Amino acid sequence: MPHYHQLGKIPHKRHTQFRKPDGGLYSEQLFSTEGFSNDYALLYHCHPPTQIIKTEPQVDVSPKIAEEKMLKHRCLEGFQIKPANDYLESRIPVLVNNDCHIVLAAPKQGTGKYFYKNADADEMIFVHEGSGVVKTQYGQLPFSYGDYIVLPRGTIYQIEFKEEANRLFIVESFKPIRYPKRYMSHYGQLMEHSPYCERDIRAPQDLQTLDEKGDFLIRAKKQGILYGLHYGTHPFDVIGWDGCCYPFIFSIHDFEPITGRVHLPPPTHQTFETDAFVVCSFVPRLYDYHPQAIPAPYNHSNIDSDEVLYYVDGNFMSRKNVTRGMITLHPAGIPHGPHPGAVEKSIGAKETRELAVMVDTFRPLMLTEQALAIENDKYIMSWAE
Repeated sequence: MPHYHQLGKIPHKRHTQFRKPDGGLYSEQLFSTEGFSNDYALLYHCHPPTQIIKTEPQVDVSPKIAEEKMLKHRCLEGFQIKPANDYLESRIPVLVNNDCHIVLAAPKQGTGKYFYKNADADEMIFVHEGSGVVKTQYGQLPFSYGDYIVLPRGTIYQIEFKEEANRLFIVESFKPIRYPKRYMSHYGQLMEHSPYCERDIRAPQDLQTLDEKGDFLIRAKKQGILYGLHYGTHPFDVIGWDGCCYPFIFSIHDFEPITGRVHLPPPTHQTFETDAFVVCSFVPRLYDYHPQAIPAPYNHSNIDSDEVLYYVDGNFMSRKNVTRGMITLHPAGIPHGPHPGAVEKSIGAKETRELAVMVDTFRPLMLTEQALAIENDKYIMSWAE
């Protein structure tokens, strides 16, 4: 999905001899999507990336479903998720379906000495609190508050945090995450009406080639099972790469809001999309400027999608009693809208400082056992006057 990028040393022609200073060959790896029919990258390793020397017993990490079917508004207090030392152990799935898993995490530490690979899903990691660096075979991605870290499925990475206080909102997508099609030109450039452009996309940097042999553990997740695979060479032994399939970062603070005379619908805030859901960014912006404008959103009947809102910071104009890290779920089938008093209160307001991430799924979401443990079960009645 991203634009073409190159880092490190690569041969003039692909699929040709590329030799080391000692005369040996670098090992070429094609990292492709949808077979050989979509975006890809070519990576050049010091050693073949195939040398498994040991395996570990598999572990079932699939979500535990508590409610498969339901029809009521839900509210989860995300910051009630307790911090955990290990990065993978901190990841708690709360809302899931066959297209995506919505996960909350409060890791005190990163991956440590092991590496991680999600073999099933692209990962979108929104950084609510914390900063650090994601290390990959493509290079390094420094991150901080407000960053969307997008990792294509199959990316091997390590994550390090500067401090212990970290909060992450994660979406695992079983379909490729991409820029919205309506923002893209026929040849793949982000067009003038897009709320962000290529300059806002941060590609990997500082490629470090670690030509090392030893015992390197990659924890790989596939179909809800976590596998431990030990390799005989360092996964980050890449001397160079190029292509259009690689991890990147986009900051929510670089999203340029689109406003109008009257209230515009949520697709105005769209940031990413898949075939199964969209991601939107609600950022500080001016309100509608028609003389009779009502800045608060109108009541809306969700007919074809479940709406998930993750509240980051600021005062969310249409909701009462919003807390940082709160998740609301408004399922398809029943209408939702501003809380009582919010419409009148919004009239005459000039701007909002809210910051939130929305995920609209096209198929119903299920609640996990961990979600019920942090639910505010009074939320469904919060519209009663």
